[in-house]
Amino acid sequence: MHSENWWRSAVIYQVYIRSFADGDGDGLGDIAGLRSRLGHIASLGVDAIWINPWYPSPMADAGYDVIDYRDVEPRFGTLADAEALVTEAHEHGLRVLLDIVPNHTSDRHPWFAEALATGPASAARERYMFRPGRGESGELAPNDWVSTFGGPAWTRVVEPDGQPGEWYLHLFAPEQPDVNWEHADVRGDFADTLRFWFDRGVDGFRIDVAHSLIKEPGLPDVGDLVYPRKYVEVDGEFVLPPWSPHPHWDRDEVHEVYREWRAIADSYSPPRVFVAEAWVDEPERLSHYLRPDELHTAFNFGYLVAPWSGPEMRKTIDETLAEHGTVGAPPTWVLSNHDVVRHLSRYARAEQIPGRHRLRELLDMPYDLAVGERRARAALLLTLGLPGGAYVYQGEELGLPEVEDLPDEVLQDPTWERSGHTDRGRDGCRVPIPWSGDAPPYGFTTAATTWLPQPEDWAPLTVATESGDPASMLELYRQALHLRRATKELGDGPMAWRTEAGEDVLAFDRGEGFACVVNTGSTPVPLPAGATVLLASGDLTADGGLPGDTAVWLKP
Repeated sequence: MHSENWWRSAVIYQVYIRSFADGDGDGLGDIAGLRSRLGHIASLGVDAIWINPWYPSPMADAGYDVIDYRDVEPRFGTLADAEALVTEAHEHGLRVLLDIVPNHTSDRHPWFAEALATGPASAARERYMFRPGRGESGELAPNDWVSTFGGPAWTRVVEPDGQPGEWYLHLFAPEQPDVNWEHADVRGDFADTLRFWFDRGVDGFRIDVAHSLIKEPGLPDVGDLVYPRKYVEVDGEFVLPPWSPHPHWDRDEVHEVYREWRAIADSYSPPRVFVAEAWVDEPERLSHYLRPDELHTAFNFGYLVAPWSGPEMRKTIDETLAEHGTVGAPPTWVLSNHDVVRHLSRYARAEQIPGRHRLRELLDMPYDLAVGERRARAALLLTLGLPGGAYVYQGEELGLPEVEDLPDEVLQDPTWERSGHTDRGRDGCRVPIPWSGDAPPYGFTTAATTWLPQPEDWAPLTVATESGDPASMLELYRQALHLRRATKELGDGPMAWRTEAGEDVLAFDRGEGFACVVNTGSTPVPLPAGATVLLASGDLTADGGLPGDTAVWLKP
């Protein structure tokens, strides 16, 4: 295991537990399945795993609607299973990060049940965001806020006397009421949850919707303010409009919460760590979460949504390094996760437009998966060559594409229903991963079917098929990750661009002993004279040049 500052250079593997491996034969991934496949994760050469929520939940939003933060969902296993997993992961040299969901609970949480039962003005309702409605008889929502999943962000309750009454806020699904972070019970209970899992050996937490929690007093209307900001085309260029404060995203007051959490994490030996899921589109705003007394790292969504373009990628890399540098924090680079279209399929689009990462934004765009795969292989070397840490989303090491043609009747993401069947949501990146065999379920489960159906053409993408094949995506990941770990210049540390590269080429040095060159264009470019190739994402040209959509690691 690494030093206390292991997180500054770590590569962390995201386990979407429902879709990783099924150990009890019900078609749904679980802790037993994860324990049985820890060897695969360790063989990649990563440093830690992050596990999506495994708490008791009605699963209105795939476990992000939590009933009890200090127990385990029976479909995933038991608390004893969870404790055994932490121990076994540590034996494999893997640290363990869990997922904490502080913005909202399940509507089945005991607190919310009490709030509904006790009626208006009760102490129990103060833990949530209950408000009277507008209009003559309170029939209108308290304000114009909308749910991230579509539709209004308010639901009206039926009071204990049977009459329509107050409204409660849910920035996500109605089954996910927002809690009131101005309330001492809320702050105290989440602090207890952190300690509960830290005491069981968990090494840290990913914080869901870390930029939410605090709402502007008075809950004013959003009006025409768009968040996150959308790229607009001006004179042939895509630009972001100016940043403006928002009534419920990225409020300055949220940082007080994370200073309290950091103190708890630092009270352990070794100190525990946090990574923020903060969709903050202003690098300077993101850096506020990473001040020395707040969170350790944050997902770099500016990098994730950058198109396959040398100038666009260079711009987001420069902005990231500059702003993280102001607070002494390492960047955390990420290409895919359980909420966005897999990057192989994003990069496969013929037209690369900044910010596009949702299936609804991409469905009608022509694509070529062979192009996407070439670019994804190159993007891996770029990502692992940059300063700081990185995340790998399960299945990307196999080159899995987004499943864009799931039948309507199997879609489970709440976005599908909330949008009136106009937004297919995130299920396409959550399809269970293939382990072995020629047909579904590809060794994922002993059941006949998986909770989301797998494509019939994934046999070439199984772990078993790709293992040992030097041309496979899996072996590229293994090579790159092991080489990264063995190369002292990689991970945290300085970086310098090579100025002679053209605008389609990203070329940089990490110290004196390592260089990375990425050709995002279509025309081959020469490699630096005298350099030794350590690893390439694809074949070089006959004369040793770097083809388009290809990357190489060099010893200068």
